[in-house]
Amino acid sequence: MRTFCFRECGFTVIVEELSPTAKALLALELIQDSPGITGDRLGLKLGVTDRAARRYVGILREAGIPIESTPGRYGGYRVGRGFRLPPLMFSTAEALGLMMAALEGHHRASDPEDPAGSALDKIIRVLPKPVAEPAESMRRIITPRQAAEGTYPDPETTAALVQACTAGRRLRIGYRRGDRDPVTMDVDPWAVSVRHGLWYLLCWSHTKDAQRVLRVDRVTTTELLADTFAPPEDLDPVTAIQDHFGQGWRYAVEVVIDAPLAEIALARNLGRLEPIDETHTRIIGSTDDPDWYAYRLASLNVTYSVIEPPELRQALSVLGLRILKAAEG
Repeated sequence: MRTFCFRECGFTVIVEELSPTAKALLALELIQDSPGITGDRLGLKLGVTDRAARRYVGILREAGIPIESTPGRYGGYRVGRGFRLPPLMFSTAEALGLMMAALEGHHRASDPEDPAGSALDKIIRVLPKPVAEPAESMRRIITPRQAAEGTYPDPETTAALVQACTAGRRLRIGYRRGDRDPVTMDVDPWAVSVRHGLWYLLCWSHTKDAQRVLRVDRVTTTELLADTFAPPEDLDPVTAIQDHFGQGWRYAVEVVIDAPLAEIALARNLGRLEPIDETHTRIIGSTDDPDWYAYRLASLNVTYSVIEPPELRQALSVLGLRILKAAEG
């Protein structure tokens, strides 16, 4: 099977599998993106002869699309003045759902230089303003991360949170905790982020007078309040959320590593790193699962000492014996 590489876009499209109608529509897109494109070049991009390319131009003209052509060495095809494709008809929920799916499934979809990001740009440009604005706000504020399958939040709720982040407006939200009835909280929404397939809101809770990380799929209602806020100037949403997941669990963890801070590569969900001196670093964290924590510590390529908890020391002993047994064959 022949393939043709669209070098400008950075990906390969299998043109042999396209129907004549699909190739004609692809020809239209190429002519719109490169006014004055020659027949030879159009055929090259379609993976067909220039004669076949002229046939696809003829299909477009039969469909009422004014494709103009200029003969001669410097001639080529262009779309006639005044022609516009009909706008895509998305509801707000559909547009935001598409945006969320793209950002979850492809971590560079927020980058306009990436093919997925370029495609989202095109969609946003043709959406009606009331739909395009929340979609673009979501794209700007969300910190995308490549994610596994997780709980999918309501797009309209997510959009309300993102717009409040962008506008710096306080929210009154309903928040569901497990099977209990939702509670009401007044929050300053700082950022929305995706982690391991779940969407989180990083915020300051005026109800609890503390920083909070909330699951977006558990937000039941949103009410925009008149109060405004400014997030901390040095806020790093990804770091703040990762630090949050290293705190507040059943067993408090303190580990001293025999290496300087700059030489340690550690997942942030294990805790916070604090330099002790030029050759030692402390991990401050917590866990509900000492066995899991011991497994993660074992991947460190340096020596360390567990200060607390004793459950973690026991888990490391069991893991160490298992490794020694395996090494003995």
